[in-house]
Amino acid sequence: MVDASERLQPSPWVDWCAGRIGDPVVRLRFLRAVAPELGQVPVKPWPAPRRYLALALSLIPIPLLLVLFLARGRTQAADAPIRPAVSAALPAPAESGPPPEVWQVEKSANSETYSNGLRVDNRLAVTHHVRGYRLFPADPEDRGGGVAGSQPMGIVFHTTESRQAPFEAQQNGELQRLGESLLEYVQRKRAYNFLIDRFGRVYRIVVESDAADHAGYSVWSDGKWLYVNLNESFLGISFEAETHPGQVEARVSPAQLRAAAMLTEMLRGRYGIAGTNCVTHAQVSVNPSNMRIGYHTDWASSFPFEALGLPDNYGQPPPALWAAGFEADPVFLRTAGPRLGASVRLAENRLAESARAGGISLRSYRERLRKQYRERLAELRGSMTADSE
Repeated sequence: MVDASERLQPSPWVDWCAGRIGDPVVRLRFLRAVAPELGQVPVKPWPAPRRYLALALSLIPIPLLLVLFLARGRTQAADAPIRPAVSAALPAPAESGPPPEVWQVEKSANSETYSNGLRVDNRLAVTHHVRGYRLFPADPEDRGGGVAGSQPMGIVFHTTESRQAPFEAQQNGELQRLGESLLEYVQRKRAYNFLIDRFGRVYRIVVESDAADHAGYSVWSDGKWLYVNLNESFLGISFEAETHPGQVEARVSPAQLRAAAMLTEMLRGRYGIAGTNCVTHAQVSVNPSNMRIGYHTDWASSFPFEALGLPDNYGQPPPALWAAGFEADPVFLRTAGPRLGASVRLAENRLAESARAGGISLRSYRERLRKQYRERLAELRGSMTADSE
């Protein structure tokens, strides 16, 4: 066993260089990269040529040494595997428990009624293309391929952002006219699976077995799976309503809230949908052309999760940031309000921790996630093309 007094000590030039690095983190990385760990081998006297080499190295300007060291670190990190820190993992939000049992009481050609009081109008129901998607591992380190699925895995809540008349008796005719025009439009566009009008009436638009064109480019994760382009994997429910940046109260009628709660109960029970997968359009919408989140901002704030018996998913860091490398711009943050804005900061912190754990820069780590997202998006498009042939 080597005596403590004989353990290897840093060479004079290493000690000299380290003493001139002000940043303690950079200093530690420098020492780990160029100096062996203490206690590996006994100290041996330096031969004269090495003493001269140490003297020569000590004359090299410290900025140049740092440039060489950091360049070496970037080269080594370029091909290093992504290893997110354990501390970067965030716990899943608390579930609100399973929804109460809801069963169908009656069904006719035009409507369905359910045990919780829900009535669904089927007169406008249409088909689209059959639902089909691929699930990807949520862990960015897991490079596994997608797993096929066909049952709805979640719900995306929308607002129509259509013209709104004052909700009062004197406006009843105008309210009905606007509602009928909206229903014709969303049916033609196959825009949602369900629409809840200003009076709380629930209309089935696109049958649940088929995908509606409601979420476009979008990203979400429940901690186990990463969902890409949620048209296929999530149902779309829209309120006839509009939202405003940073609003703190939901601008929908009490009848709409009651209907949404009953509809959500029924769909969660029928398809086994987790509360963590019930989210707003603003939380999942992305723009791949500029890699920004929040391309659509309906329900960016004020969604009444609690009133619908759901966990407050505004507190969840947007997976598009920490799992796919997207970013949030100042415009979106102003629209999002404090609740969703705080979750964006959580996602950025998680991203930075994962980059540090992998020993690479935040920029390099983000680019890796983006590359992986593009590959998965291409795989998804390829599978959809094959299914349509």
